[in-house]
Amino acid sequence: MELKALTMSLLLLLLSFLLYVYFFSRGKKYSKKLPPGSLGLPLIGQSFTFQKAMKDDKIEEWIQKGIVKHGPIWKACLFGSPVVVLHGTSANKFVYTCAGGKLANTHPPSVSRILGRKSIVKMTGDNHKRLKEALFSFLKPDVLKQFVAKIDEETQNHLETHWHGRNEVQVQPLLKTLTFNVICSLVFGIERGPKRDQFLPPFKDMIRSFIAIPVNLPFTQFNRGLKARKQVVALLVDLLHEKREALKEQKQQPSAHKDQDLITSLLKTQYDDSSEMMSDEMIIDNVIVLMLGGYDTISVLLTLIVKCLANNKPVYLNIAQEQEEIMKNKSPGEALTWEDLTKMKYTSRVVSETLRLHPPVNVHFQRATQDIEYEGYIIPKGWQVMVSASMTHMDDNIFPNPTMFDPTRFEKHAPSPPPFSLLSFGAGPRMCPGMEFAKMESLVMIHRLVTLFTWELLNKDESFKRSPFPEFDQGLQAQISPIIR
Repeated sequence: MELKALTMSLLLLLLSFLLYVYFFSRGKKYSKKLPPGSLGLPLIGQSFTFQKAMKDDKIEEWIQKGIVKHGPIWKACLFGSPVVVLHGTSANKFVYTCAGGKLANTHPPSVSRILGRKSIVKMTGDNHKRLKEALFSFLKPDVLKQFVAKIDEETQNHLETHWHGRNEVQVQPLLKTLTFNVICSLVFGIERGPKRDQFLPPFKDMIRSFIAIPVNLPFTQFNRGLKARKQVVALLVDLLHEKREALKEQKQQPSAHKDQDLITSLLKTQYDDSSEMMSDEMIIDNVIVLMLGGYDTISVLLTLIVKCLANNKPVYLNIAQEQEEIMKNKSPGEALTWEDLTKMKYTSRVVSETLRLHPPVNVHFQRATQDIEYEGYIIPKGWQVMVSASMTHMDDNIFPNPTMFDPTRFEKHAPSPPPFSLLSFGAGPRMCPGMEFAKMESLVMIHRLVTLFTWELLNKDESFKRSPFPEFDQGLQAQISPIIR
């Protein structure tokens, strides 16, 4: 087994080198029309400086150096692949709306292996469109309304179990626990208990291997991640069988959405004309996508909101006042409703500003499926294209005083940001289907947190590293106090 893994790893390295030679040779064909810049050393290029900039959350500085030297369109080489770096709202529009399937999603090999070949991030064209519609049917606002009370129940249980009775907490690990439990409830339809607990250990191993070096040897993180994926898939196969049997017994109509989880919603597509598209493999791969997205992306957003509120007292006081007004009209322990969330105008702006200042995912890659001409330059087939959410969000021509945390940017009377200037959840046809879900979960959590606790950060300047999501060095340590009513 070890010999086989070593052989596969060597073949992967050889393939990477051959692909680099292929892409480089295609680039030479258009040498006079290629963007300015350098591909650097074979395979390596600018990978080390890029990786360090990502880890230190300084990707804007890395990109800005290229812009100063070459302009808003320039080339580099990252992890063995030539990349064209683009900046500006027009470039964002080009990347997110490029017609005719000229650009497709691309990810490091480790990400592709963990997510699966039938995941939405691997799909293009009509397949991507149909799959996105299937996911949106579960994640659109009129369906999400019925899940507010369930998210609220999970949130209240979480705070009672993990926050009450403590003087100090590590915010980020605890909020990861919360988002995992919400996923299990709404995506899997699994209540708290042993079955839910089975998913957590392999789930964490999958996440740790998300951007691991794709060398499948017994001692590598990538190997542990692949084994963890097999465990998760096995658990999901059993869960699909249970859900399918429950559907048969209940004889539910395919169009019914009430009180169902995502797996049940996707299984129902097998009863209509979409059955060929929505195979069990496709359901499993896309459940894994939502598992990973809902776990890290939303927990990061919630953690950053906690940090921003602690460091911006006037903003915190405005949110507390808004949430107290909502609480006045509810009896103790009464669940939140969708109507309550629609009243959280200021809180919603705080969520938007947090996403602008600290996008959970700050770079987006696409791969050219054919030779593309853009602004007089050629992007050869197989080359990648990169845009940065944080680079756009920090552009003072779009957002004045961009480093300032200012939720009033999103007030009705404020000038609207230009199209394709907010990229926290992607844009255009590539908009993340989980955007409304993330915002809904954030509003519920903020309400419960600010009406139950006050908090101070033990280190207001605690830094984080990106791997690829922000990870606080000490988990964002906070001193908390219950609000006595």
